[in-house]
Amino acid sequence: MPAAAQEWHSVPSPDGRLTVEFAVDRGEAVYRASFRGKPIIDRSLMGFRFKDAAPLEGGFTLKEAERSTRDTTWEQPWGEQRLIRERSNDLAVTLAAADGRQLRIEFRVFDDGFGFRYILPGTPDERFVISDELTQFAFAQNYRAWWIPAYREKFSEYEYSRSALSAVSVVQTPFTLEGEGVALAIHEAALVDYASMNLRMIADNTRTLQADLSPWSNGDRVRGRSGLKTPWRAVLVADDAAQLANSTLILNLNEPNRLGDVSWARPMKYIGIFWGMHIGRFTWEPGPDHGATTARAKEYIDFAAANGIEGVLIEGWNKGWDAPQWWLNGHSRFSQTETADDFDIDAVAAYAKELGVAIVGHHETGAQVRDYLAQLDPALAFYNRYGVSAIKLGYVGTRLDMTEWPDGQYAVESFQQVVEAAARRRIAIFPHEPVKDTGLRRTWPNLMSREGARGQEYNGGSPDTGNAPDHVAILPFTRMLSGPLDYTPGVFGFDYRAKRPFNRVPSTLAQQLALFVVLYSPVQMAVDLPENYAGNPAFAFIRAVPTDWERSVTLQGAIGDYVVTARKDRHSDDWFVGALTNEKARNLALPLTFLAPGRRYEAIIYADGDGANWKSAPERVAISRRIVTSTTVMGLTLAPGGGQAIQFRAIK
Repeated sequence: MPAAAQEWHSVPSPDGRLTVEFAVDRGEAVYRASFRGKPIIDRSLMGFRFKDAAPLEGGFTLKEAERSTRDTTWEQPWGEQRLIRERSNDLAVTLAAADGRQLRIEFRVFDDGFGFRYILPGTPDERFVISDELTQFAFAQNYRAWWIPAYREKFSEYEYSRSALSAVSVVQTPFTLEGEGVALAIHEAALVDYASMNLRMIADNTRTLQADLSPWSNGDRVRGRSGLKTPWRAVLVADDAAQLANSTLILNLNEPNRLGDVSWARPMKYIGIFWGMHIGRFTWEPGPDHGATTARAKEYIDFAAANGIEGVLIEGWNKGWDAPQWWLNGHSRFSQTETADDFDIDAVAAYAKELGVAIVGHHETGAQVRDYLAQLDPALAFYNRYGVSAIKLGYVGTRLDMTEWPDGQYAVESFQQVVEAAARRRIAIFPHEPVKDTGLRRTWPNLMSREGARGQEYNGGSPDTGNAPDHVAILPFTRMLSGPLDYTPGVFGFDYRAKRPFNRVPSTLAQQLALFVVLYSPVQMAVDLPENYAGNPAFAFIRAVPTDWERSVTLQGAIGDYVVTARKDRHSDDWFVGALTNEKARNLALPLTFLAPGRRYEAIIYADGDGANWKSAPERVAISRRIVTSTTVMGLTLAPGGGQAIQFRAIK
């Protein structure tokens, strides 16, 4: 029998602190949520409008409500945490519209948040166009919000703004909120066959945001067929920002690994012919200052081999970089199989193989997706011949193929083609200018990392002079909630003003080391020039820090102010800590309770040196050692724009 109207179906989290409720109220599908007994999301609408069909937004009756639970533990082949518990209470409801169509909505409620998705109705193979998704988030408070704008030229590459929720217009996700006794983030999981979800404040309201799907160029939002499962609409919930950063919700809402053994998708550190172009020393295009020459590639390979760095990225190796304004004109035609005249890939690949160094490939597309997809299979086969099993992708441009948003359904579907084609060739990828991360690395573990943020490159050569000192203290609580970030840390040479007089790296050297721990990526690039590392004792931390972890935990933090992160090496008993602050100096107390009880460790500490300051003395670093245990409380002194990186080496 159909349930009575306004009967709320309550789903608690396993620990009982979070409750999500669903009802058909006056014919409308609605949900709400509370945390620790207080509302966090008030009555919020659900539904759809279509281009050539009646909407699914009212007149519903509830036909069926099914409950279930799940409690399992799964293992990441690589990641910030090896074992992840997937424990939730679930509800699936089937709604009947007045015209007989049935809409299914599935809820999963975890201790760290909840997700819901729709399964759209129709006869077999029936096609439709979604013109609007009506999912709302009616927040119970005028929370403090951290956000970047949607539908702007640089897409995800903006610094974060802080404002009241009521000041928001249209924003990207993850969208982070703080209120009294709670921290929240709105995002999505398992984004395939659909458009990215942005959030737009509804008219005449100050606390309710609605899903705003990135459109096709003709205004369609999603082109689908019956049985389509939408991405999960995800709400991360925690007591505070530090706990929010520890959430595994997005991964748990994705499907399990489809690739099986992915030992070929290897976590690694790498260096590359990259930073020199951003600071104006080299060029991507051919000429007297061309970066990707045979000789320079061999120099980088030599340095990597001598310092235990697994890989070398080579950008600018191929033909097509000399097209004028290739990122704007729509006529770029990069060849993904033809080398520049001064780059001998046979010689470089053979040299790298001899020294045991992996080549990290590079495909710049200039956002010309049709052209890239036409070359994709031969391009991947080309790299296969040279033993290249990891590729950095670039999608620099204002629109894909000059017409489509880079986070719309066209982008999502074409990107998925690349992921699956690379997997068939046993190649890992880490894209820049990407579709945002929604946890698909669980399902497709060859999708190892992404950019999707203002990375270090903005400090090298951006006309807007680079990032603010608080930027990296915001990322762990915003962008990093979606997944690994290819930020490219590790600058040691802070004076490159001859070519870039208005740019600078807004941190100390010690903070650059801390970034290897704080900003997780399984493929961490030590970004600076080899000559800036050579002979510097602080480079020992980069050599030592892993990229694959047994366990990770954000210990302390406040958005935009500071963060302290600890990670345990997957392949030893060692722990590593990264701590950083914004432009303000800061003293922190760090209890070492994460260390194994009864075990002694040698702490190798890379701290800001006397007088260190991101503006005036960024290179000053002090290296010291001490013996500690799990009962030790360490004092961390962080300079303005500073940080601290610590290796805790277990004593046998």
